Amino acid sequence: MTDLKFEQKRSLSRLEAADQLTALAAMLRKGGDAELELGPGTLSLRIPDDLRSEIEVEVGDGQIELEIEFKWPTSTSRPATAQPAAGTEKAPRRKTVPAAKPGRGNASSGRSKGVKPSAAETP
Repeated sequence: MTDLKFEQKRSLSRLEAADQLTALAAMLRKGGDAELELGPGTLSLRIPDDLRSEIEVEVGDGQIELEIEFKWPTSTSRPATAQPAAGTEKAPRRKTVPAAKPGRGNASSGRSKGVKPSAAETP
């Protein structure tokens, strides 16, 4: 079963065919995320560094058919030692600190009237 199939059949001049192959060659040379203008639309693909190719020539019925085919997997398998992508690492777990109780400040805050310092707090 095919996930997606795009097929385009049309008549081209030799120069138009050369331009289409030149655009395809530039896309393959660039690799990564690439776009190819195909008539009214744009084909966007992710092209890996390594491809499989097949070239087929058939002669018969007064015609020559030339097929150039490139194949690559839709997903790349990651080696077992691969690091997570940037921004996807899990943050280290932190201990939660209970919130301060209302009315109690830290040692540098002022005291309320009428509150006597404890013996431990006396200077």
